[in-house]
Amino acid sequence: MKRREEKQQIVNDLIEDIKNTTHFYLADISGLNAQETTELRRKCFENDLKLTVVKNTLMKRALDAVDFESEELEQVLEGPTSLILTEKGNAPAKLIQDFRKKKEKPLLKGAFVEESIYIGDDKLDDLAKIKSKEELLGDLILQLQSPMNDVISSLKSGSHILAGVVKTLSEKEE
Repeated sequence: MKRREEKQQIVNDLIEDIKNTTHFYLADISGLNAQETTELRRKCFENDLKLTVVKNTLMKRALDAVDFESEELEQVLEGPTSLILTEKGNAPAKLIQDFRKKKEKPLLKGAFVEESIYIGDDKLDDLAKIKSKEELLGDLILQLQSPMNDVISSLKSGSHILAGVVKTLSEKEE
């Protein structure tokens, strides 16, 4: 009886994690030794990512309970699976790319990022290129500032020309 309650508590925790996080990744970190796993966990912690090893059946239950179209993600829940929770959609992808410069793993199984589902390790580059909300807002602000900066710069240069013309005319009258 207690075993069932423990499993239900784990499912409830997964449901809360998924609901409270805007993006998550499913990865395979099997084959990493203890030192490499510790290094990966440390890097996740440094980048505000939460890494958890999950049982596939419990993860399927949590995905079903959250109520979003998860059939594609459920298909990748085979073999060892780790859940990476994040607020920045591209952070885990960049971390995985960086970590794979030294090792073959972790492998991306699937991800839920920016309201879209990505399946397969071949999507890692695409995920790393996704801009966060803050980055997009920054780009938008720069785009909006550019025309204003051009106008201000033109007005400033025009005032120097106008001042030069006034000075020349005043000297001419003398």
